[in-house]
Amino acid sequence: MIRIFFLFLGILLFTTNHSFAADKLINGIDANFPPFAFIDKTGQPSGFDVEAMNWIAKDMGVEVSHQPIEWDGIITSLLTKKIDIIASGMSITAQRAKQVNFTLPYWIIKNVFVVKKGSSLTVDTLLKGNKIVGVQQGTSEAKWLKEQIAAQHFNYELKYYNSSPLAVEDLLNGRIDAAAMNDAPAMDAAAKKEVQILGSIGMPQEDFGYAVRKEDTELLNRVNTSLKKLMASPDWEVLKNKYELNK
Repeated sequence: MIRIFFLFLGILLFTTNHSFAADKLINGIDANFPPFAFIDKTGQPSGFDVEAMNWIAKDMGVEVSHQPIEWDGIITSLLTKKIDIIASGMSITAQRAKQVNFTLPYWIIKNVFVVKKGSSLTVDTLLKGNKIVGVQQGTSEAKWLKEQIAAQHFNYELKYYNSSPLAVEDLLNGRIDAAAMNDAPAMDAAAKKEVQILGSIGMPQEDFGYAVRKEDTELLNRVNTSLKKLMASPDWEVLKNKYELNK
């Protein structure tokens, strides 16, 4: 009887860890990361990743809600099961892949510096001229820029923010000399604010992917299947055009 009990318990644990039977998903988003994820004028989650995840959830036959979470703690929220997935412009990195599993890549991004329009700065003078660079905390570009100070003997100072748009606001107010961010939100900022893209920060390009817990292998497979369908459909181009990601 004891053996039967433990056999049943093992089967139950395996099923819990590896199957996906839920009819609802909670997607964690950075609510201040346009055009991939943001809160629109009506107070609703919107953006490229939000709409893509809505399409994917519908194809999977499940409901999805989008939960704004501070980026610096979003993986912790996933691991502690406060959310089920992160579909919000997350770079696939080796460090993150130790904690979560990523879907297939769906977007290639570069990291750039943004400065005020008409700025006389160059990338070289920014890196070596004792300037202040704003960057969103918890991002791969923040980690890379911090490492470069020691590795390349640069003398810029990093100032950390909860989001890239907050860094842009401080840039416009003259509190920092430049902001570092992904190229898509940089283009979004340049289209709406008095800022311009200065150039690449020198970091290798990265891929975006959606993240799930290591044990949620069935969820990963189902999301990958639906993501592939979305990327092969006309709706993918519609989404890219809507959020001006075809530039």
